[in-house]
Amino acid sequence: MKRNVTCLLVLACGAAALTAGVATAETAVEARVTNEELSRAHEFVEGLTFAPESSGAETVIAVDADQRFQSILGIGAWFEHSTGQNLAKMDPGDRAALMERLVHPKRGIGMNLMRLCIGTSDFTGTPWYSYNDLPYGETDPGLEQFSIERDQEYILPMIRLARDINPELLFYASPWSPPGWMKDTGAMTGGCLLREHYETYAAYLVKYVQAYEAEGAPIHALTPQNEPGVDNPAYPSCQWTAEEQRVFVRDYLGPALDEAGLETKLWIFDHNFNRPEFPRTILSDPEAAQYVDGVGWHFYEGTPEAMGVIQEEFPDKHQYFTEGSTFGTTGALQIVSFFRNWARSYNAWVILLDEHQRPNNGPFIPTPTPVILDSETREVSYHFDYYMYGHFSKWTPRGAERVYTPESERDSFGHVAFVTPAGEVVLHVVNASEDVRAFEITWNGRYLASELGPESIATYRWAK
Repeated sequence: MKRNVTCLLVLACGAAALTAGVATAETAVEARVTNEELSRAHEFVEGLTFAPESSGAETVIAVDADQRFQSILGIGAWFEHSTGQNLAKMDPGDRAALMERLVHPKRGIGMNLMRLCIGTSDFTGTPWYSYNDLPYGETDPGLEQFSIERDQEYILPMIRLARDINPELLFYASPWSPPGWMKDTGAMTGGCLLREHYETYAAYLVKYVQAYEAEGAPIHALTPQNEPGVDNPAYPSCQWTAEEQRVFVRDYLGPALDEAGLETKLWIFDHNFNRPEFPRTILSDPEAAQYVDGVGWHFYEGTPEAMGVIQEEFPDKHQYFTEGSTFGTTGALQIVSFFRNWARSYNAWVILLDEHQRPNNGPFIPTPTPVILDSETREVSYHFDYYMYGHFSKWTPRGAERVYTPESERDSFGHVAFVTPAGEVVLHVVNASEDVRAFEITWNGRYLASELGPESIATYRWAK
């Protein structure tokens, strides 16, 4: 794979690896292709139409727009401190240009759902902080010293810039840790929240939402805790059992959000596929479940079928993929699997690091990001994953509904289809193998013979 390539968005015509069948039907199909080498990057292919007869291809992608599943809330990444710090190093014009390429629906890849951290996360170049830090041994049950002032340095400027470019941008927020004085460790690193501070912590989260709304950044949804299964003394974390989070949601946070008159939704869990019993414990309690819109999931352990299991058990709740960068065409196949298993969203992790994967004061191995900042020239390069995410975020708008396509081999070939609010069918096809893959798309008794080159993703779009 060749990810370290600077490449501008290409909208050239061509069909070297994507070839249509005989054009004898009226329905025109628009297609765009990207490969890992970036010799093609959102490359526009025209002249494709459905034909009245099948080509007889062995692999058939049958699209049935009458079988509908979940709608899409949004697709994006994470506005964390490391990205904010790197943006701050850039000239204002370059900074705006980069943000436009991330969130503008036409001139960029249209990311429209971004995750925020309540305080600092484990990925930053600054000292960790909450909005109510105190010397060890002191407490502030009235939250009189609560302040989001430190977010004015990197986070809020990034949000303002993004919202100026895309006013339809939505945000959800997750805490890595409550203020240290609320925990049994007395620090943001490791430990758990003391029961005596449940009410105060609920008030803390309410104050965060109110403070951000006052800054022009409404919070669409909250999770009570990022990765509640983690108790790590090396970075901000806070361990919760499912029973503890159930009590917190049912008796404290849910009522506090209601009492404050906030429309912010509540997503529980926010952790890995391998623990469906955690959200099940909360959703099985009607008094707790009444406050819950859905479940947040990560992919570091387990498989995405867990989302489908919870969706079947609790059909009035929603599934959201809240954290996990994927890489290459194998990563594109993972995203396909998330959507095929009821996810209403996809959010990658860090957007922008430098060539040394910095800032990064967490205990992390080098982490590739879709955009890289040259620490000396302050120029940015856009890598395959930027374009790969863009296939999903740009052409799967909010409100699109997933529709039926058959199962496929997940390790090398996959697809997922949607009907957009504008009445278009969008089909994403991924070939992660090293060989050309031939297939046929069928829709309403018509046929489109096609092939996709090695390690490539293609998006097809046509009028319903």
